[in-house]
Amino acid sequence: MIAWQRAGGPPVPDRDLTVEQARERYLASSVRPHREDGPPRASVASADHVIDTEDGSSIRCRVYTPETDEGRVITFLHGGGWVMGDVDSHDRACRMLASSLGSVVVSADYRRPPEFPYPTPLRDAVAATRWTAASFPGREHVVAGDSAGGALSLGVAMDARDTGGPELAALLLVYPPVDPSLRIAAACDHAEGYLLSVEDMAWNYEMYVPDPERRSDPAVDLLNADLRGLPPTVLATAEFDPLRDEGIQLTEKLAASGVPARHVPGPGLVHGYFLMQDMVPAAAACSRLVVDELHAVLKSVSAPRAT
Repeated sequence: MIAWQRAGGPPVPDRDLTVEQARERYLASSVRPHREDGPPRASVASADHVIDTEDGSSIRCRVYTPETDEGRVITFLHGGGWVMGDVDSHDRACRMLASSLGSVVVSADYRRPPEFPYPTPLRDAVAATRWTAASFPGREHVVAGDSAGGALSLGVAMDARDTGGPELAALLLVYPPVDPSLRIAAACDHAEGYLLSVEDMAWNYEMYVPDPERRSDPAVDLLNADLRGLPPTVLATAEFDPLRDEGIQLTEKLAASGVPARHVPGPGLVHGYFLMQDMVPAAAACSRLVVDELHAVLKSVSAPRAT
């Protein structure tokens, strides 16, 4: 934990800050200069596009194109407690995914609460996934996200299953919140004092789903949702994270529902490590392992490839 504490991580909500100030603080903490002594980086081009949503609005997305194209595409949904992250805070993570997997990555800038509470972020995520499928046909399509983006990714996969598409080759869920009751998180050994706390998660859910009755919706109470028929899933957790145990339980429920599921634990790591790869060697190593597991899943599934 010492290296992590020295490096710092994406900040959790501060009750003395406005939402806008929290967003600015999160972005400033997430976007850091590249270390000169870090590993060499493959070239990844990027360009911003506009996606039309079902309510007549539009959202931004950023498309990353690697030098080596393996015929894959990822719809990426950023974390940040639904409230704070954006495509800029997760730019480096998307570039890593693009270069490591030889995949085009479409990072969706879904509308955020409290201005746009549930279900708008999920509907935007669905719209982005459909846009990706239409824009990059014939590719292995993965939906991926960290933290709140992982929860949205699972909701997107459920929607795709229930509405007839798009076809997904795999899911990547990095420490997703899936139990809005927070009972599992509160009982975790690391509920407080490790970057993210149960109190922080309660604030996030209040912003995302202000109506308590809607927190029982399957797309929010994901641990109790019907998970049958979902694509093969890689689920990563962090050891010092109040969301760890619900992530483990989700992996077990996916497997019990007939979904091929691989769990990647994060020994010694805290929530948010996917954004700390340039500063914490253990975070970089675990992130590579997560990508390797996803690569193995994609090799094991049969999906149309780009020609």
